[in-house]
Amino acid sequence: MLAMIQPSAMFKDNLQKLPAIDGVQRIDLVDEKGTVVASIENRPGKKGSLAVYQYLKLVFGTLDAKAAEHGLAVFGEHTADARNRPGAHPNIDRLFAIAVGSTQLCIELIAADS
Repeated sequence: MLAMIQPSAMFKDNLQKLPAIDGVQRIDLVDEKGTVVASIENRPGKKGSLAVYQYLKLVFGTLDAKAAEHGLAVFGEHTADARNRPGAHPNIDRLFAIAVGSTQLCIELIAADS
C-alpha cells in the first residue's frame, strides 16, 4: 500500500506527489455486478484524473466514501469548481456521489501495452 499524501489546496501541487501514470493505459471503474460503469483514459485532459484514481486504488484499494472524500481533497481547487458547475468535471462528480453514499466501485488499472 502507498502512503497517503496530505493534500494542499492546489491540484498541481498534489499531482506532483502522486505516482507516475506512464504504465497505465486506462482505469476502469466497476460496480458490484462486474459492469464497467466508467473508464478514464491516459490521454490529454484526463491524465490528472487518471493519476488521482490510480493513487486512490493504491492507497485505499477500492473507491468507497473514505477514498472519495480524500480524492476530493486531492483535486484541490477543481473540487470547488465542480461543486459550482455540476457536469463540468464528471470524475469529480462521481467522487461527490460516492462520498455521500452512492455505491462504492472497484478501480481496475489497465496496463499500457509494452
